[in-house]
This record gives sequence, structure tokens and C-alpha cells, in this order.
Amino acid sequence: MQYECLQFSITDKIAHLVLNRPDAMNTMQPVLWRELGEVLQALQRDGAARVLILSSTGKHFTAGMALDVFGTGITLDDGSAGGRANIAPQLADMQQVFNQLEALRMPVIAAIQGGCVGGGVDMVCACDIRLASADAFFCIQEINIGMTADLGTLQRLPKLIPEGIVHELAYTGRRLPSQRALALGLVNEVFDTQQAMLDAAWTMAREIAARPPVAIWGSKQAIHYARDHATHDALQQMGWLQSGIWHSANLAEAFAARQQGRAPQFDDLPPLQSFAESRYKLK
Repeated sequence: MQYECLQFSITDKIAHLVLNRPDAMNTMQPVLWRELGEVLQALQRDGAARVLILSSTGKHFTAGMALDVFGTGITLDDGSAGGRANIAPQLADMQQVFNQLEALRMPVIAAIQGGCVGGGVDMVCACDIRLASADAFFCIQEINIGMTADLGTLQRLPKLIPEGIVHELAYTGRRLPSQRALALGLVNEVFDTQQAMLDAAWTMAREIAARPPVAIWGSKQAIHYARDHATHDALQQMGWLQSGIWHSANLAEAFAARQQGRAPQFDDLPPLQSFAESRYKLK
């Protein structure tokens, strides 16, 4: 399928989603939300990949929301109570795409070069792992144009780095360079070049893809639940989760493969079946 803003491919169980408007610094247009939502929905439904790499083209990962969107593509009506009431569901519609990214049944590795600005920060905060090139920087740009970030940065970023740093960035609009982001734990590693970063992302993706997908899924569920709940509740949830996904055959296959000096073979997650799209016929 051809996309206006994206490139998308799956190779050896690894999905690669590339922001592909380098001449426009990969600014975010309404069409991006539609295309990104379609790709994420297909990945979630089909189970054709075991890990997703999210990267970009050109000098910058993304310059964030295209400002002309608010003049031509999106109208936020603050002239009446009814118009203001519509802002919340409009924002929820946009937030849902990054929620989809966070909730994918597979890990998501973001590979970030140059500027990751505004909506780009919202996007990468919804990913599981972030790698950066040496020239990368992060900026909560919204405050610089007179608004509050509203697509997830202020909700997810405080769970990734110290809250005081989030306050600093959100109030000043300062840039957070890659090395400081590494020291704070926002990114896992910094690389000299974009290519070195992409190579590392693919190496990590191959390692993840070689593990049992159901165990990867379970790990992601447990980590996210523990992030948002008390330890006691998270441990209880872990018991329920493990009882649902325990598969002795995966352990046997891992041990056998190690003894035989071969790569283990694990089952993919099965495709999801949509209730709304079921083929049930009225009688």
C-alpha cells in the first residue's frame, strides 16, 4: 500500500515504519494520523510482526505538528461553550493514535535523529525503547507557541524522567540534547550517526523477534501495569497474567535449541478477530 507520509515494510517478522516527508521536516499533518492509525491497526490485528522500528528520514525526526493545520485542517472553536466542548473529543481522537502505538502487542523501538519536537515527543514517549543519534534533541515546543502539550507528553514523560526536568522543559521550551536525555534515562543509547543508530535498532529488533512473542507480550503488559499501579497490585496482576500465558512448550523449545546449537522456533501471536467485523449472519 502506498502512503503519503509514511513508508512501511515487514522483513523477517520486523516491521519498519518510517516518517517520510524529509523536505517538510516530517511535520505532522492530519493524513499522518490516518495513515499511522491504519498501519498500527493492521499490525495489532494481523500478528505479522514481532517488533516495530519507528524511524524517520532527513535531518530531523519530526518538527512536530504543522502549524498550518490549525488554520486549514483542524478547527478548535473557542467562540462558544459548544465549540469548546468539542475540543476534548477532538483531542481524544488524536491521542488515540499514540495510545494505539503504546498498546501494540509488540515492542516499539524509536530511532530518533535531529529534532524531535512537539508531537514527536508525544509519539516517542509512547514507544517502549528510544535510541538517539548524537545530534538528536527533544523539545516540548507547544509552550513556545502559546499552548500546553496535549497529546501525551505531560502524562508519559514524568514516568520516564524526573518530574522536575519535565517541569523545566514544559515551562521553558528548552531543548533536551541527546547526551542529557541519555543521562536522564529517556533514551537507551546514543550513537555517532543515524546509520549506526538504525543498525543498532535492527540488531535489537532481531534479538526481540527471536524470543517467544507471547512472553514478550506478557512482559510488556506487566511493565505497563506496574508503571501505573502499586507494587502489590502489580504482583497480583502478574500472577493472573502468568497463569494465562504460561506455555511449557516454549521453555522446552528454548532448552532444546540451546543444546542442539540452533535458533529456537516459537509461535507467532495469532491474528485478532474483530467482533464488529465477524461473519455472523442474521437468521
